[in-house]
Amino acid sequence: MKIYIIMLFVIFASAPVLMANETRKISSPPRAKKIPVITEKHGTLLIDNYAWLRDQNDKKNRDVLNYLKAENAYTRHVMKDTELLQDQLFEEMKARIKEDDLSVPVKDGKYMYYTKTAAGKQYPIHCRRLVDNSKPEEIIIDENELAKGKDFFDCGSIEISSNGDIVAYTVDYDGNEEYNLHFLDLKNHKELPDVIEKVTSNIEWAEDNKTIFYTIMDETTRPYQIKRHQLGTDSKNDPIIFEESDQMFGCSIFKSRDKRFLTIFTGSTTSSEEYILEAKNPTGEFKLFMPRRKDIEYYISFQKPYIYITTNENALNFKVMRTKEDQIDKKYWEEFIPHDENVYIDSISAFENYLVISERNRGLQTLRYIDTRTNENIDLPFAESVYSVYLGNNPEYKTDKLRYVYCSLTTPESVIDYDFNTGLSECKKRREVVGNFDSNNYVSERLFATAQDGTQIPISLVYRKDMWGNGAASMYLTAYGAYGVSTDPYFSSTYLSLLDRGYVYAIAHIRGGQEMGRKWYNEGKLLNKRNSFTDFISCAEFLIEQGYTKPQYLAIEGGSAGGLLMGAVTNMRPDLFRVVVADVPFVDMMNTMLDPTLPLTIGEYEEWGCPEEKVYFDYMLSYSPYDNIEAKDYPNILVTAGLNDPRVSYWEPAKYVAKLRAMKTDNNMLILKTNMNAGHMGASGRYDYLKEIAFTYAFIFKVLGTYY
Repeated sequence: MKIYIIMLFVIFASAPVLMANETRKISSPPRAKKIPVITEKHGTLLIDNYAWLRDQNDKKNRDVLNYLKAENAYTRHVMKDTELLQDQLFEEMKARIKEDDLSVPVKDGKYMYYTKTAAGKQYPIHCRRLVDNSKPEEIIIDENELAKGKDFFDCGSIEISSNGDIVAYTVDYDGNEEYNLHFLDLKNHKELPDVIEKVTSNIEWAEDNKTIFYTIMDETTRPYQIKRHQLGTDSKNDPIIFEESDQMFGCSIFKSRDKRFLTIFTGSTTSSEEYILEAKNPTGEFKLFMPRRKDIEYYISFQKPYIYITTNENALNFKVMRTKEDQIDKKYWEEFIPHDENVYIDSISAFENYLVISERNRGLQTLRYIDTRTNENIDLPFAESVYSVYLGNNPEYKTDKLRYVYCSLTTPESVIDYDFNTGLSECKKRREVVGNFDSNNYVSERLFATAQDGTQIPISLVYRKDMWGNGAASMYLTAYGAYGVSTDPYFSSTYLSLLDRGYVYAIAHIRGGQEMGRKWYNEGKLLNKRNSFTDFISCAEFLIEQGYTKPQYLAIEGGSAGGLLMGAVTNMRPDLFRVVVADVPFVDMMNTMLDPTLPLTIGEYEEWGCPEEKVYFDYMLSYSPYDNIEAKDYPNILVTAGLNDPRVSYWEPAKYVAKLRAMKTDNNMLILKTNMNAGHMGASGRYDYLKEIAFTYAFIFKVLGTYY
């Protein structure tokens, strides 16, 4: 690959990059320096005028930081007239949450574990008490204490040894998803001297209560090694017990619910492999369960005397096989749940006497279980036609109750215990929406738009029944559509600030997700990726045709790979949308995918394609948002970024905005908001998170004129 660097330091309109002391005065957008980098690939020249915004060494490049600060200053200037509105939105969102709250306790051994939140505090407090209540409440970890003085804080994982004496926890203070591992002795609540730096949040205890396994990343942030640490020893001598050499694969470690086995899982987007070891023998050798094969995934669960294997071998939507623990060779496997072309198996969860299956049946989530003593098969009933359901925290293997979480676009998150013996469900807690919320005031619907190829695309939407009816309304339309991640209809009290202002909130379940099964995912990836974009456009056109909204009232939003979606559809149909919100968007596809040293790139080849192959290079180039910006009118656009983002580097949204600003022919708003202290997930505290949502809503309201 030949690279030509043209040393022409041209600056748009001769405007310099603003220095830090100038950012407070800014009333016009900064103009990015123009230092073209030209890359030749497959006979095509890629001209990148804003490559300088990628800091090759670290995030302390003065020019880059000052440019981002100038962009933030311009954003503050543009949004200054919404500051009171932002405050109003924040206060009304905060007023809906129960600030002093308690989660439903979860039994694990002799303890009940739960979390508390306190008014004015950003983070949860993790607690426990004895099942018999013979001792007072014990605070395990107060995240607010750990976060003191920090602009960002994330407690990635909290794992307690089986005897309940030691808690291992990971903390990240930058948002770069690189954690430090700490240990706290709960007998005296003193920190142990063992501190292991630069780990992932994936940790797991062995059953000797003194050995822990942890995962570390390579230079591309791929989790590639698992190490073993014994408390009281120098972590510098921790042995590597597994290393994944294939750069397409990443590894992690888990313990079975019955606590008998440790499992190393290593997988790519399309293939996987597992190794097992008795958890009481942590220094033993992990045994390969079944060798990896191209395009074959499998996931194992333990229910003595069987191992259950969920696999897609000759089963697009997965099937379940089983075998005896002492007969893991594939020749002993027997089919337990056959493949169903209409039902996708999300996962199975094994308990002593029950096997719980999470499925998607024609797009709707379902739960059912099999009593493995009698082979009785029971479906759990759900009343609404549009809903979301998933398993809650179920740490105990020997149990007659199943905890799951149910919600919908109109029903707040509800924690439910189902009794296997009686078949009765008990709602243990429904998330309280403080104030005058009444779910009967809102209506949810499930519609289907026809895609360009005739495929029916589901849409979930909700609106306030007394504020919308048979007339075009302002609409907030969102989607993701990548990696087989399903965007299920869930409840959030934050979008009440939209609904109570007459908005319709809608989710387009486009291909690339997995709502309708594995085929749905396959039809929205690699050389089918453009289906995701045309599906979204078809959904928007359908909602307009049906009278729910009009282009001048339509705001769309997507983040990360959903931000790629936003960039692509905005290039393709800028006339269809009035407002676009692209959160930490993956928009500089070609430059990122052509650089295998960047985080995630190689592992992404199975999602987007490898650009070293011309067919994939040409296809990606046909929709890459950054590369397809044209001199034409664009909607009003808000783009966000995180300076410490390890998934979508900050320069992608920064370059995207710079190029858009230089080429677009309209006077619509275009602003970039970079969180200088966070990563991919944005602000970490619950109040700061609400402020970010308030900012986004204020931007939408500013454009659409909705201020009441």
